Amino acid sequence: MRSNKFPLEKSIALLLDPDKASGDSLYDILGAATKYKADYIMAGGSLTFSSIEHLITIIRKHCSIPVVLFPGNLLQLSRKADTILLLSLISGRNPELLIGNHVIAAPYLKDVRDKLVSVGYILISCGPRTSVEYISQTEAIPSDKSDIVVATAMAGEMLGLNMIYLEAGSGASIPVPVSLIKAVKDNISVPLAVGGGIRNKKEVESIFKAGASLIILGNGCEKNPDLLREACQVRDKFQSI
Repeated sequence: MRSNKFPLEKSIALLLDPDKASGDSLYDILGAATKYKADYIMAGGSLTFSSIEHLITIIRKHCSIPVVLFPGNLLQLSRKADTILLLSLISGRNPELLIGNHVIAAPYLKDVRDKLVSVGYILISCGPRTSVEYISQTEAIPSDKSDIVVATAMAGEMLGLNMIYLEAGSGASIPVPVSLIKAVKDNISVPLAVGGGIRNKKEVESIFKAGASLIILGNGCEKNPDLLREACQVRDKFQSI
């Protein structure tokens, strides 16, 4: 029986963008997520032109994995998900993504407070500028500025955020450095999630070893269909320890 706790310790989430996930490829990846027992299906992205609720409906129809809303903007709000991430982009200084959008969303979400998880969203620069940086109109924190990243994560926890998420960005050339993940984990007590640029089993294992509770996979699964299987196998090994 699944726990209602989010995130589960050493868990894998598959992030699906409503603009990119469709047709047979969507059904195939949902089938794989079910087969390998992914812990969560996340729905959302940095930009969307398609209905997020339509994607959630399809996910529910084809699998029983808990759905987590990962809203990139106000158009991606939905109450239909099992868990809703209230993302605050604490690495940037765009007031709309720090608090502005949250003010607008609050009346809509007030009746589903039990589903909300507040997240300190920290963008890490791991190569060329990503879509998330462009859309958010913010600069990512350079991966070699560990002191700034750690202090930002600590501030997020002190403000009462339930989770910290380090993201290299969709399509990043490399993942968040393991040394940076460990430095952050050593200084916070809330769960740590990591995503972006993860492309193989070795990286998944290293990120879990560094202290991540949740690994979020997206584009890497499209380019390497075996990545989800390998990631879940690594997760199983950690959960059995």
